[in-house]
Amino acid sequence: MPVPAKRRPSSETRRRRSHHALKKINLVSCPKCKTMIKPHTVCKNCGYYKGKEIIKIKTSLDKKKTKKKA
Repeated sequence: MPVPAKRRPSSETRRRRSHHALKKINLVSCPKCKTMIKPHTVCKNCGYYKGKEIIKIKTSLDKKKTKKKA
């Protein structure tokens, strides 16, 4: 036996899909370098989180110094 063409009303499908919309990303400014970042994450620009340096970020001057030494 064939399957019925419409098993669910279109309103039910639309109601279910109403939660599929993309949400706006919440951004905050980094207190050290003022770059916009996601909250509760390490800043990719300066490497700080909650006032502590978590990641050592090489600046362009540091990169030039290491190239000259090598």
